[in-house]
Amino acid sequence: MIPQDFIDQLLSRVDIVDVVDRYVPLKKAGQNYMACCPFHKEKSPSFTVSPSKQFYHCFGCGAHGSAIGFVMEYQGLPFVDAVKMLAEGIGLPVPEERATNPEASRAAREKKLSLEDALEQAARYYKQQLKQAPVAIDYLKGRGLTGEVAARFALGYAPDNRQNLASVFPEYLSPVLAECGLVIDAEDGGRRYDRFRERVMFPIRNQRGGIIGFGGRILSKDKAPNAPKYLNSPETPLFEKGRELYGLYEARQAIRDANAVLVVEGYMDVVALAQYGVAYAVATLGTATTGEHVRKLLRHADHVYFCFDGDKAGQKAAWRALENSLPQLVDGKALHFLFLPQEHDPDSYIREFGREAFEAALKEQSVPLSAYFTQELTSRVDMSTPEGRADLVRQAKPLLEQIAAPTLGYIIKKRLAELAGMDVDEFDMLTGHSRPERKGRRDYQLPEQSNRPGSSSMVRKQIKWLLMNPAWAHDVLVSDNRPYENEMATLVAIVEAIQASDSELTTARLAEFFRHSPHELTIDSVLLDTMREPEEFSNPDQNDRENFRLGFIRLTDRYDDDLISGLSAKGYEHLSSEELQLLRTLLARKLAPSGAAPRNG
Repeated sequence: MIPQDFIDQLLSRVDIVDVVDRYVPLKKAGQNYMACCPFHKEKSPSFTVSPSKQFYHCFGCGAHGSAIGFVMEYQGLPFVDAVKMLAEGIGLPVPEERATNPEASRAAREKKLSLEDALEQAARYYKQQLKQAPVAIDYLKGRGLTGEVAARFALGYAPDNRQNLASVFPEYLSPVLAECGLVIDAEDGGRRYDRFRERVMFPIRNQRGGIIGFGGRILSKDKAPNAPKYLNSPETPLFEKGRELYGLYEARQAIRDANAVLVVEGYMDVVALAQYGVAYAVATLGTATTGEHVRKLLRHADHVYFCFDGDKAGQKAAWRALENSLPQLVDGKALHFLFLPQEHDPDSYIREFGREAFEAALKEQSVPLSAYFTQELTSRVDMSTPEGRADLVRQAKPLLEQIAAPTLGYIIKKRLAELAGMDVDEFDMLTGHSRPERKGRRDYQLPEQSNRPGSSSMVRKQIKWLLMNPAWAHDVLVSDNRPYENEMATLVAIVEAIQASDSELTTARLAEFFRHSPHELTIDSVLLDTMREPEEFSNPDQNDRENFRLGFIRLTDRYDDDLISGLSAKGYEHLSSEELQLLRTLLARKLAPSGAAPRNG
């Protein structure tokens, strides 16, 4: 974990205008800067960056956030990596929170750097060797690849010698070479030898562009008839197959342009598709599609297409991908499945039929996840019999429970219920999810039990004003020992965070402060609403500030009134000592002469 005070320090040191301008050329437009959005296609600029708020927002697609959020979105990085990238750019060392062994942490960092350096040196060697390998060049040309595409993916060649890398690394026996997967130590204590020999080499990069491993395609099995056609680096401290995707780094811009990513099964598929203009393809690395793969892909695009062979192995792999995708699904994003004819893979299909035919198949013949889900389950049972329909419900239950997208999950469940000849309530009952009991009138509940105390629209407007004008938090007082919840709790939490800060907080710093907190979704939603109607909150005057102060007082008074009513209705004899003390405090405050909260700034 990275300490929160370091996040604050980082955001106070970087300027979001400089950060965004490194990737997207910005033009001054009044107090803000504008550009065409890097996250979706558009002809007229709708992407704005605010220097005063240290915040970006696109009015076209709704993307928004701080400098950290921009790097996460643009580079496809997780939070910690985005923080480290920004910090490295300004020479700010990133501290590690609760580091129990600083020496061990330092050693781990040095080890990681040495592994990365070894892989980079090997990649340069393999790339140089390709120029001197007619057999490898002929193979790539035979697959329709140009030198430009080979250079883009930094393809190389590992010659057919057992210790090629001894010419690259003077310390060939260094444990670093084994740890990063470049060499193998013979089990019988014999000589060390290179893992990759007589193979076309495909460097595997992480999202920052660093080489973390290799894939190698064998060119001849004459000397090793049992050798696998494709060989991957083993799992190392840098390389974890279930997390990485081949070609993702190279495909980032094309994925953004298409707002889509295509998942295939082989390195050669990715490179061949790029050769024919389908540059938004990536490949899994000798493993089934994992949930982490899907989560990463959905962060890059709204549409994910899985392309599989049409044989039984392809069908099995597709269903495995669907199962692992369910906990990662998000409403508003879509997964599709395309099954090619059995005699084709993506490489052969696009070479025979061309880009237009391939992309037409992708758009017109792919099956949405919802349809594939229902088709596959119903194909496994006899839908003409009650026993078959009962088995459908049984098989669907554990899968439906994993779907993270609530709206899509409901639609799929509703469709299955229809196919099973029942309504959704009956389906819920059979899968152990009974509908809540409906009441004719709603009994009053205490605020800590109630779902929506107070006026939500008024609270959200106060949150908007405060996020846009953090200094206003010093105009109000927050009463202690109040059981605030939901959006009111978010408003109070923002006030307290600002009042407790030793430095001036911007909109961006507030958004990052509450990242991963229970208030994150509310703040994110309010910010999105605010950016859709920026004129309502631009150029506030003293009257706006006073209205915010008075509105906060009205909200807290209303909250107190609700508490008094709820506690009184419960009956004094049923109140705990804490509740009784709270009621006395509230009544005393109610009976005291009214007065406005003092202004502090």
